[in-house]
Amino acid sequence: MLSSNQKSAQCEHPSLLGFFIFKTGVSTMSNRTIRRAAERRARKAAEREQKAQPQTMAAAAGASTGPVSPNVDFAEPEEQNDAAPSRRVSDAQRTANRANAQKSTGPTTPEGRAKSSLNAVKTALTGVTVLLPSDDVQAYEAHVQQHIADYSPINPAEKNLVQRIADADWRINRIASLEAGVYAIGLRKLADLHPDEQDPAVRQSLIKSEIYLAYRRDLNNLALQERRLRNHQTADLVKLQALQKERQEKNDEKAEIQGRMSQAIRLLAQSKEANIPFDPAQFGFEFSLPEITYCYQVVANAEAINLPAPSLAKVLAAIRSGRIQVKTA
Repeated sequence: MLSSNQKSAQCEHPSLLGFFIFKTGVSTMSNRTIRRAAERRARKAAEREQKAQPQTMAAAAGASTGPVSPNVDFAEPEEQNDAAPSRRVSDAQRTANRANAQKSTGPTTPEGRAKSSLNAVKTALTGVTVLLPSDDVQAYEAHVQQHIADYSPINPAEKNLVQRIADADWRINRIASLEAGVYAIGLRKLADLHPDEQDPAVRQSLIKSEIYLAYRRDLNNLALQERRLRNHQTADLVKLQALQKERQEKNDEKAEIQGRMSQAIRLLAQSKEANIPFDPAQFGFEFSLPEITYCYQVVANAEAINLPAPSLAKVLAAIRSGRIQVKTA
């Protein structure tokens, strides 16, 4: 047996309801389902009717066999919308709108633009901005200088990494104060909870738990930012240590070359004074005689005009790279 609603739906939409009953054997369509199906059918019918209107107009235009008047306007008629009629904007109104738009371009001075760029800065834990407007600039500069003194960067790559490590450390230190601020705000708002608890320590623990539950999202976000900052700081520290280790190895190699070349130069000078031939291989040197002779001349020229001793490692590297040509005989 069909209910009264189903009978009404069957009268209004016999094809749809009959098909549903034929497929399922029983009608379980709710009033909402029947109503939405009817709306879809009405919408599709309106779309078909709208698509058929241009074709009907074109057929009517093509049926005319008389001469075309030059005054006939073939432009498509504008759609009429009774609910929201179109309003043409005059040239004067358009000019006034453009003039008003020029008055709302935001700050124009460098100070105003710098201030407005901090509108979205809340905690300075992310993004380019490291300092909050309330931060102590001198304390931050002292913080950075302390990191420079601790890590002793030399080249721009090392200095950049030390700056990033110092900024991450500054932001991590801010997180502790932000967490304390969250709990202070929560304590002000939730200090009256659990008045029936007699033990003060237990009551304080309950209130802290309530604060955490109330501000859990903010506290979890701070913990997430702290982990992110520490991970970035650790990665930058590893890169810095690798760069400094590589630099130290190169410096050690240059110092060893400087010492051995200086020793070879002294032996060459002694051989010249004794007027005996000098063979670097007999003394275990990996330098050739032309290389030692050229370095000997460079050191002698520097001493003659009271210049500091040159870097023999750089001179040797220039010779072996071909930037300096030496005689082989």
